[in-house]
Amino acid sequence: MIQTRPRFLSFEEYLSYDDGTEKLYELFNGELVEVPPESGENVQIANRLFLAFAILLGTDRVRGHGLELEVRGEPKNRYPDLTILREEHIQLLKIRNTIRLNMAPPLLVVEVVSPGDLQRDRDYVAKRSQYQDIGIPEYWIVDPQDNTVTVLTLLETTYSQVERFQGEEVVRSPQFPDLQITSAQIFGSRADG
Repeated sequence: MIQTRPRFLSFEEYLSYDDGTEKLYELFNGELVEVPPESGENVQIANRLFLAFAILLGTDRVRGHGLELEVRGEPKNRYPDLTILREEHIQLLKIRNTIRLNMAPPLLVVEVVSPGDLQRDRDYVAKRSQYQDIGIPEYWIVDPQDNTVTVLTLLETTYSQVERFQGEEVVRSPQFPDLQITSAQIFGSRADG
């Protein structure tokens, strides 16, 4: 028996699909593309950030890799490594962990760059453009290859403020000025403390 892959004409059609697994998919040109698992290093980095934000904000407003964002363009959805929610999102996401275009954007998203030129371009160019387009106020690109944290801040409709942090520099977040974490702590370059 030949199984055909489902094809979706709309994002709503995709949202109603359930293949009975816990797999994550991006919707690209109407077809499902399975999102590969993260590397162990990327998970560790995202976990360090999750802990730092959870201590500051509480766990309800901090979501890991399973949170889905509807975006314009292709693919139609993204799964940031870390997302900081608005208070209103907590109730809205109880049934499905998806922030739709008709909702307010999250306050901050973080992507941890995976090795390879394609992945770098995806995080530095494609995702930047999509996150900017939906009005996410702050976007962090955490790059383990060069141990830098790039913080992009939306000014009006463009990520025109860009700051890079490395080593023992405290990463400055315009959205969360009380956050106290260095680039070295994010990358596990020294004992967290």
